[in-house]
Parts: sequence; C-alpha cells; structure tokens
Amino acid sequence: MDDKILHTLEYRKILNKLMQYTQTPMGKLTAEQLKPSGDFEGVKLLLQATDEAANVDRLKGIPSFSGISDIKPALKRASIGGMLGTSELLAVGNTIGGARRVKRFLAAMHEEEKIVSLFAQSELLSEQKHVEDDIRSCIDENADVLDTASTELASIRRELRVGETRIREKLDSMIRSSSVAKMLQDQLVTIRGDRFVIPVKAEYRAHFGGIVHDQSGSGATLFIEPESIVAMNNKLRETRLREEREIEIILYRLTALVGDIAEEMSYDVDILGELDFIFAKARLARDMKATQPRMNDRGYLKLRKGRHPLIAADHVVPLDVEIGNQYSSIIVTGPNTGGKTVTLKTIGLLSLMSMSGLFIPAEEGSQMCVFDAIYADIGDEQSIEQSLSTFSSHMTNIVNILHKMTPKSLILLDEVGAGTDPAEGSALAIAILEHIHRTECRMVATTHYSELKAYAYERKGVINASMEFDVQSLSPTYRLLVGIPGRSNAFAIAERLGVPGPILDHARGEVKEEDMRVEHMIASLEENRLAAEKEHERAESIRREVEELRERHQLELAKLESQRDKRLEKAENDASAILAKARKEAEDIITDLRLLAMEEGASVKEHKLIEARRRLDDAEPAPRKKAVSRTVVKSPRQIQAGDEVKMSSLNQKGHVVELSGSKEAFVQFGVMKMKVRLDDLELLSAPKGGTPALRQATIVKRTRDENIRSELDLRGSNLEEAIMETDRFIDEAFLGNLGQISIIHGKGTGVLRTGIQEYLRKHRYVKSYRLGNYNEGGAGVTVAELQ
Repeated sequence: MDDKILHTLEYRKILNKLMQYTQTPMGKLTAEQLKPSGDFEGVKLLLQATDEAANVDRLKGIPSFSGISDIKPALKRASIGGMLGTSELLAVGNTIGGARRVKRFLAAMHEEEKIVSLFAQSELLSEQKHVEDDIRSCIDENADVLDTASTELASIRRELRVGETRIREKLDSMIRSSSVAKMLQDQLVTIRGDRFVIPVKAEYRAHFGGIVHDQSGSGATLFIEPESIVAMNNKLRETRLREEREIEIILYRLTALVGDIAEEMSYDVDILGELDFIFAKARLARDMKATQPRMNDRGYLKLRKGRHPLIAADHVVPLDVEIGNQYSSIIVTGPNTGGKTVTLKTIGLLSLMSMSGLFIPAEEGSQMCVFDAIYADIGDEQSIEQSLSTFSSHMTNIVNILHKMTPKSLILLDEVGAGTDPAEGSALAIAILEHIHRTECRMVATTHYSELKAYAYERKGVINASMEFDVQSLSPTYRLLVGIPGRSNAFAIAERLGVPGPILDHARGEVKEEDMRVEHMIASLEENRLAAEKEHERAESIRREVEELRERHQLELAKLESQRDKRLEKAENDASAILAKARKEAEDIITDLRLLAMEEGASVKEHKLIEARRRLDDAEPAPRKKAVSRTVVKSPRQIQAGDEVKMSSLNQKGHVVELSGSKEAFVQFGVMKMKVRLDDLELLSAPKGGTPALRQATIVKRTRDENIRSELDLRGSNLEEAIMETDRFIDEAFLGNLGQISIIHGKGTGVLRTGIQEYLRKHRYVKSYRLGNYNEGGAGVTVAELQ
C-alpha cells in the first residue's frame, strides 16, 4: 500500500491511537509497523485473533504484560559469550516470569471460552522457570547481587562488614580525642575513592600525618586518610576486589544459563510482542465501540452506521453506504462543506482498518472487502515548489492511479475535474469516470458538475448520491443520500437570506427550462424520500414492538411449558409411589384374608372382615392437600427462662435457658444450645415448680494441632491460585488456634504481594498484617495476626 495514500486517509493517526494501548516495546513496534494486507485469508485470521482478544477483554480483562521487555540485545550478547549485567539478567528473569503468567492466563481462559488462535500462540511460549529461579536467587528486585548468590560471596561480604566496622571504630575514637578534634573541620567520617577519610583543616596539614585524597572547593578542608588506618584501608580494598571478581563469576554463570536458552527466548519475545499487539487491537476496538466486519474478496462493501474514528462521537454523523452489488460506482454531488470529503475518507480509512485486522466503528452486519490496493486523490495538493496548479496536481495523481489500478482496486476521487474551465472539466471528468468504471473496480467520486448527474443516471452500474442539506436551517446534515443527485439550493438559500424577489425571479428566468425541470424533479424526489423515511421509521418502530411482544410471549410460553412438564413429572412420580404403596398394602390384606380363611375353615368372622375392609380403605390414596404457609404463632404471654418452647423453623422442642435482650433467647435442644429469635418460638408450657433441669451442653474446645503449618509458600503461583490457597490456609490456621501466620509470596513485580495483602485486609479472621522483618524474609513475606 502506497505510503502517500496512508497519509492522505490519516491511517497513521489510527496507528498512533493503537500504540497507546500496547504494554511492551515489541507490541508498540508491531503496531507502528502495521500495514494493510491484500491477502484475504490472512486478513480473516487477523480479525479472528482480534475477536478472540475482544472476548477475553470483555469476560476477564486483558492479561498483564508488566515486567516484560525487549531482551533480544541481551540474549544476543549472552549467546556469543559476553557477560550480562545485573539489570539485564533481572530483565530476562522478569520476562520469563511474565511469559509464564500470560501463558497460564490464556490457558485458563481457553478452558472457559475457546480462544483457538490466542491459545495456539501462547502454547508456543517456552517454560524456562529454572533459569528465572536461578536469577532471582542471585539478584534482588533492585538489580543487586545477593549475599546468598554463593558461599564465597557471603564470606567476602562478612569480611567487608567487619573491616569497615573496625576502621570506623578506629576513626571514631580518633576524632573524639581533644588533640585531633581541634584540627578537624567536622567531627565525622566520610569516604573518598573507596578510602575512609576525615576532614582536616588546611592549616593543620603539617601537624596531621597521612595521605590527602581530596580537598573542598574552597581549599579550607583536606580529606586525609590517617596513617594508622592505611593498612586497614588497603586490606579493605583487596577484599572489595575479591568481591568484584566473585560477582563476575556469578554473572558469567547466570549469563551462560541465559545463553543456553537465547534462541527459545528470542522466539518468546516475538510471541509476547504479537500477543500484546493483538490485545491492544481489542482495547482500541472497545474504545471506539467498534465491531468485527464480515470480509469478502468480491468487491462488495456495505457500511451500516459507519463512523469516522477520528471525529468526536458527539459530532460524527453515521454513514450508510453500499457498493459492489447493483452498482460499482457512486457519484456524489452537492455544495461545499456538506461532508463529501469526509465520506470518501471514512470509506477509505475503514477499508484500510479492516484490511489490517482492526475492528471498524460501525454497526454489526457491516461488510468490507479486501482490495489489492486503495487509491485516493483527495484535497488540494497544489505544489509551489514543483510549479503545479491544483488542476495539474490532481491530474498527476489521477494519471498514476489510471496506470496502477486493477479490477480489485478501490478508487476515491475528490472533486474530479475541478480547477479548470467548467465545460472542459466536466467533459474530462466524465471520460475519466467512464474509463475507471469500465475497468470494473470500485469507485466513489465527488463533483460539483451537474453534467455528471445525468451521466450517473444514464450509465448502468453507476448511481447518483448527494449530501443532505436542510434548507430551513441553511446548514448541511452530513447524511449521504444514495440514489438522489445533489441540488445547488442556491435560490432557496438566497431567498432565506433576504435577497429581493425580483432579483430571484430574474435569476430563475436565466436558468434553462430543462435545468429547472431537473431541479424540480430532484426536489420531488427529496420530498418523497422524506415521506418514505418517516413511514419506514414508523413501520420499523411497530416491527420492533411486535418483535418484543413475540419474544416476551415466547418466553412466557416456554416458562409455562417448563412448569407444566415439571408438575406432570412430579404428579406421575407421586402417583407411582402411592400406587406401589397401595398395591403392597392390598397384597398384605389378601394374604391376611387367606390366613384367616384357613384358620376359620373358610368362615371369616364379621369383625375380622370389617377390620380387613378398614385396612383396604386406609390403603386408598388420599387427595393431596394444598401446602399451608407457615405462620408465626404468637405466645399467649412473654416467654421466660425455663419455658418449654417449640422452634417453628426447625419444628424442634426445647427449654429456654436465658433471654438475650428483648428479641432473642438461648434455647437448649437436647445437648445443643442455640441463640434463637423470640418471634420464631412458640410457648408450649411454663415450668412447674421452678426451672427444669437442663442437660449439660456439649462444649467444643479448639486446641492447636501440632501438624498445622504456620507458613505458606505461594511463589510461582498466579494471583487467583494464590488467593484460593491463602483462604484454605487461613481456615486451617484459625481452626488450629494459630495466632500468627507467614505467607511467602516473593518480591518479583509486586503483583502477588499486593493482591494477597488486599485479600488479607478484607478477611474476617485477620486482625492485622505487615511485611516481614529482615530475619523473616523482608518484602518477600507478609506476616498476619489472626483473631
């Protein structure tokens, strides 16, 4: 796609908006280099990825790419044997952790909502947690090498601390002595060039031995290293050199690990940049309220309420246009400032966006085409440097378009044939449009020439269009009216502005009768269009009401049918159970009758037959009674301690132990004692001869289990998994009567620590929490006090 066309249609401004939503340098670079594609299948895949990302954003939000950076330069140096610095190694570790986070997020999302394209890309990310763990065990979040990086380094740093302490103690004792204090500018110990020194007044230089390492700007103070600590400083310097050599050994070891995975990590960086770019497209779509267009490669374009994305939402006028079905060319006529140029730019820019895999600001059902190229001649491009007039500039552009266009191109021409004699300009415009139309490409052109209205009317496959103009308010409405040529509206505007009638009559007399008939025809078309639009809106409103009523009735019908089916099923089940019971009872009665007949010698006593008949009557299913709603029975008097009561909600009897306020009471049900609301109790009987003896309630005492853990390690988990583990851990600790627990989340990017502490702040069992002390793990551990 020609860069000049992209500039003309303001495509770069869309990319600038897209770049604002990226989170990584790689994603930003991908967005910056985005170009429209003429590959139909490729564009469909790009839009599918954007659609999946939009669904993820709608359901879960976009994944976090924090901590991920472009580590390719560091990977290249590591692969050729160079040594990486601590900051570079920390960036590698953070990127590995970020890639794992993104991969887990998309895998979990794929289980809930299929995101085939995004999941396939995330599955290509490698797992390098062992390298990340090695880096984090040696380098902290401030890019400093930890003492624990090696046993040798820990020993060296202990030696350094001891040496520094001894030197400071020596110097402190020196500056506190009265003989030395008078020679000092300040009683303090400072460092110059890794050497401990003290500030001595310049006039005492001859009386104070040692080595001068620096002096103040005024020269009044000399920073001297006393002779008594020179040897100690030398030893400290040697120890620092040993520390540097040990740190280099550690960094080379870590760099070698990174070098081993440099190729895999380079692919991971590219994939992460692509995923970041895809989610940026989804966020841009949400910001613009854009939808996914249906793509085709047959030259068909249909915009429903399409909006120019760079015009404010409260000012933009939606555009409805269709091209490539009944007609392949549209000729838009009408006065200036009516919105013709914006219409061209909207069609061109939305085509470029859809061919780039971006959603477009239009309603659902819009269809866009993948063109092999889009050519546009829009705006006044007069060139003073090249001595080209406006007409010459337009002709130069059009000549280039005529040489490059194909049947699969989209041509956008603004004010074709303008800038020269109207008669010659209109003839040239008709010839150019006819040539482009015969090429069978798609074309939208704007013009002032009335001759082109007749051309569009007579030529098959070409249709007139115009920008609507409100004569009452003397202002354009910026609506595109396809099928209706534009009117000049000059006489109507002049009359509204107060031009005298005789002048207007004279002017009308100068217009050809044929042109007046055309104007009257156009006016009649506009009146019919407005009437048809009103009828259409009324019919559409009625249709929507009917649709809503139909949907509501269908829902009600489905609900009634569902309730009917459930009731019938329940009735059948109840009837089957009752019938089975009755049959069993009848069999029992028959068996009893036979036994009686055998015992009585086939002569059954009357009272025994009556008893058998009664049992048979009892086996007859009784009609079901309607459920009686439970009502609260008010006690005849106020319930008191010792009363026998019935708890209505549980249908249990018990005795009141004591009252709790005016609305509740403690009631003992067997071995269990409960607090119950008084309005849920029904008085059965008052105690006779005092309060009845109540059985001792069972007391459950919570004791600490020695197997209960007091620490929980969450490192390597994502936030959702960590919160679930923390919830179970707190429940176990609370039941185990633990007063204090420790949650190890590591330092990392701080996301896990922030999420865990926010969860602890709201937990009902947590009284307080804090970060761990130095000997407890520092910022990598949160210590919580339980209730």
